[in-house]
Amino acid sequence: MHSVFAVENPLMDVICHVDYAFIERFKKQPGTMHLVEYGEITSLLREAGAFKTFPGGSAANTARGVAWLSSASARPLVGSILGGAAASAAPALLPVFNGAIGRDPRGDQFAARIEAEGVHGSLVRKATPTGTSVILVTPDGERTMNTFLGACRDFTASDLDLALLGRSRMLYLTGYLWDTDNQREAAETACAFARGKGIHVAFDLADPFAVRRYGEQFRSWLPGKVDILFGNRDELSLLTGAACDEDCASEAARLTPLAVMKVGEKGCILNWGGHLEQVPGVPVTRVDTTGAGDSFAAGFLYGRLAGADPVTCARLANAVAARVVGVEGCRYDT
Repeated sequence: MHSVFAVENPLMDVICHVDYAFIERFKKQPGTMHLVEYGEITSLLREAGAFKTFPGGSAANTARGVAWLSSASARPLVGSILGGAAASAAPALLPVFNGAIGRDPRGDQFAARIEAEGVHGSLVRKATPTGTSVILVTPDGERTMNTFLGACRDFTASDLDLALLGRSRMLYLTGYLWDTDNQREAAETACAFARGKGIHVAFDLADPFAVRRYGEQFRSWLPGKVDILFGNRDELSLLTGAACDEDCASEAARLTPLAVMKVGEKGCILNWGGHLEQVPGVPVTRVDTTGAGDSFAAGFLYGRLAGADPVTCARLANAVAARVVGVEGCRYDT
């Protein structure tokens, strides 16, 4: 039995620290994801200078987080929030990541790195280069992503590892999959398969731009398909049309049994079964917000696998997210 089966974009994240003028010069909207072609990736790296490389992609980061939470090094954190009995109820089950990489060194690097971090990579190779995301981090720790999807765009429903999904406890998808029709079809196929097997489905809206592009599709698809919905303040406001945080969470709960609204350093707001509750965040000195939402999802999903109630899951999610915000890149090994 596997824990979380994640489907999405395998990317190599390239972290560059830049000033605010750099963001303005390249006409980027801070804190969002921009889809770019390979030539712009090259230009950004040439201008930015020094950089560091980590395995990434939103759902891959979440799978890595679930693997880390299953490890001995995370036991003190997990035990402090879930309690000894609850923590032991979530055995070290292997998460799976299903996606497409290129037949190139970056693809080799991605596959090796996630396996080393405890994630089973069900990865298909494509002729297109491996996807890359250049992440520009400004002095306030905000990250602005510039993503060349590359081989990710070639992932289709036929690339799904349904045998492994059928032996998993939870399916995890994100809104980035809607950026190509074949990836969206793969997500919808995986979701239908999971529902047929009684496997719970979690979905992260991923980015305000994704909601602007596909909000109408999300609103019609979510009901009856998704058990847990993640989104930040901007994403859920765009999805629901609501203005204040509480209304956003309440309206989102009309689309899914459990709505989880991330509100940055203030933590998150939950709505399930008509019950609304805010769970405060964990104070941290912000270094880099890359992967904050992904690691939040990892903590929440791990808590659900352990049988914890939504509030306890949120406390673990906030703690894992704070840990990642305090380091460079989406790293769990510090």
